[in-house]
Amino acid sequence: MKPFEKCPVCGGELEDKQVEKLLRGGGNTVSMKVAAEVCLHCGERLYAEDVVKSFEEIRSKLRKQEFSYLKTLGRSFTVEANWPNKAIQPTT
Repeated sequence: MKPFEKCPVCGGELEDKQVEKLLRGGGNTVSMKVAAEVCLHCGERLYAEDVVKSFEEIRSKLRKQEFSYLKTLGRSFTVEANWPNKAIQPTT
């Protein structure tokens, strides 16, 4: 039995889907696909309890710079503080 029959936010129908999830910690980001129940009306995502616990573990690993079970996909950048257009600022 599912924890929710309808979306707890709007009451819409829920559908099982694979969604992309980004997790951040310690200046690092992990991108992954994960199973979720998604509201067909408002888009709210509901994750299983064990999935949420895994999210917490991944964020902790990122903060501690522990990258076991994580695969490097490339590099991320932000602009420098002296970028000519002052409307654009670095993220960290």
